[in-house]
Amino acid sequence: MRFKLYTLVDITETGARKGDNPKAVRQQQNFLSVIQTIGLRVNPTYIKPPKVIKEIPKNLGLGSSYTKKQNVWEFMFDIEYEDALDIDTLKNDFNLIPIISNLDESVIFKTAAFSTKDDTICNIFFEELDK
Repeated sequence: MRFKLYTLVDITETGARKGDNPKAVRQQQNFLSVIQTIGLRVNPTYIKPPKVIKEIPKNLGLGSSYTKKQNVWEFMFDIEYEDALDIDTLKNDFNLIPIISNLDESVIFKTAAFSTKDDTICNIFFEELDK
């Protein structure tokens, strides 16, 4: 099964580790938070790292309070077993997972966490690509 997520949180995969460029380390930590949160239930695999697009967030299912074009990270991942994961589970698992902000985001978050349950400030959105 294949899923795609969109997020306003900088989840750039840098491969950086402690002692490297501090910003790159923080970006990598956000990316690892995504992988580890998905990994609570399944082993995700992916071919391409997240990419940044400029888009109006609400057009991608993100919060309605974001009305102008913003930096949005798009990330596609696969899981092995059909029905092992669904959108509702992802939304529940990700809600309020801490993030590191003030990286390359173009929005300011009131709370340094993923938000999935408030339609106005939702900063991560999931879709299943092969139903």
